[in-house]
Amino acid sequence: MQSYELNKTDVSNIKKALKGDDAYLSVLLSEYHASEIAILFESLKMEDRERILNLLDVKIASDVIAEMHEETHPEELLLQMHPEKRTEIVEELDYDDATDIISQLEEHEQKEILSDLNEDDATHIRKLLTYDEDTAGGLMNTEYISIQLHLSKKEAIEEIIRQSEAIEEFYTIFVVNKEHVFKGIVSLKDIIKSKGDIQITGLLKTDVAWVRPDTDREEVARLISQYNITSIPVLDHENKLLGRVTFDDVIDVMEEVNTEDILKISGVSEDEELSGNWVEAVKSRLPWLIINLGTAFLASAVVRSFEPTIAKIAVLSAYMTIIAGMGGNAATQALAVTVRRISLYDLTDKQAYRAVLKEFTVGLINGAVTGLIVFVFAMIFDANAMLGLVIFLAMTGNLLIAGVTGAGIPLVLKRVGIDPAIASSIIITTFTDVFGFLLLLGLASKLLL
Repeated sequence: MQSYELNKTDVSNIKKALKGDDAYLSVLLSEYHASEIAILFESLKMEDRERILNLLDVKIASDVIAEMHEETHPEELLLQMHPEKRTEIVEELDYDDATDIISQLEEHEQKEILSDLNEDDATHIRKLLTYDEDTAGGLMNTEYISIQLHLSKKEAIEEIIRQSEAIEEFYTIFVVNKEHVFKGIVSLKDIIKSKGDIQITGLLKTDVAWVRPDTDREEVARLISQYNITSIPVLDHENKLLGRVTFDDVIDVMEEVNTEDILKISGVSEDEELSGNWVEAVKSRLPWLIINLGTAFLASAVVRSFEPTIAKIAVLSAYMTIIAGMGGNAATQALAVTVRRISLYDLTDKQAYRAVLKEFTVGLINGAVTGLIVFVFAMIFDANAMLGLVIFLAMTGNLLIAGVTGAGIPLVLKRVGIDPAIASSIIITTFTDVFGFLLLLGLASKLLL
């Protein structure tokens, strides 16, 4: 199927079709992939979404529900549907997708949906609901293919074929013993290419990555990325196989984590929905702005203490904004790189030291270069070499401080157990403003008066 960008025309066409009969709407919907319909749902009312799902084949409807973004509340859509259709859709979903959606409901609503499912599906989902959503257990799918150590090639292929009838996709074949203890993995390619009399023990790969159900989801994503694997087994404390986390779930995790980090660095709470209304945005952002206001008063107090200097050398006020702005931008650059580095790697003390040293060097060089530019500017427009020297020193010093704080503060916060993406931006802004003003006005007081 050819892929293309959804646009306003697509939304308009769907809305027009919704005013007509079901036959025309069904024909139009057949032109779209399930993921595209999920995107279109963002522009439609709840009753329109429900009507569309009822028209779709159960398989496609379940794919649409699975592709819907959390902010469009697929769980609410499920509740609105007729119980029979809802049950068909949930039973068609992968267990991990069904659990993600049902977990967003109130407990009595969860019981209502689970009571309509067949006992096997309900049991799997209830078990997955016990895990925290930010762990491997919360990402885990309990549908997988496993074979036993003692099987021959022929027996293994027969077992894989039998189990694959109930699984839509599989990437890795897990190997267990009779007690269901995990022993390793084997690839389907190796089984097919092997000699006819070989046993699975001869093809087994034992040196593989695995996780516990309580492993943090970011660590799961890091392992899958590091070892370039399509799925990772989840084992209990007796090393029995519980399920698997697949790379497609990890992609969703990384997208969500990166969004959270971007919002946090910008001083926006991760709880604010990107599609939320202005009330939610105000509640999310105002507390951070108030905190930032408090730090701004601190920088203002520094300026007030140098009022006599500013009164005698008024041109300093023009350069104050340049020094503070450049420091803030440089610190944000160092912060973004460091927070990303922290999210990808568990830095050792030596690596953390090198990260700070690198940003120190970058800050010193960038500060000297930009300070020299401003020095030349002051020489030309203000005809004052000493003023240019003061600004050069202040710029160099502030960008050096920006580099060190931009790298050092998130590392310190991480070490003491505070999310570095949340508090770092406010702290480094305070540092660069306060020290930028102190350097400029302090040096001016000593060298120009």
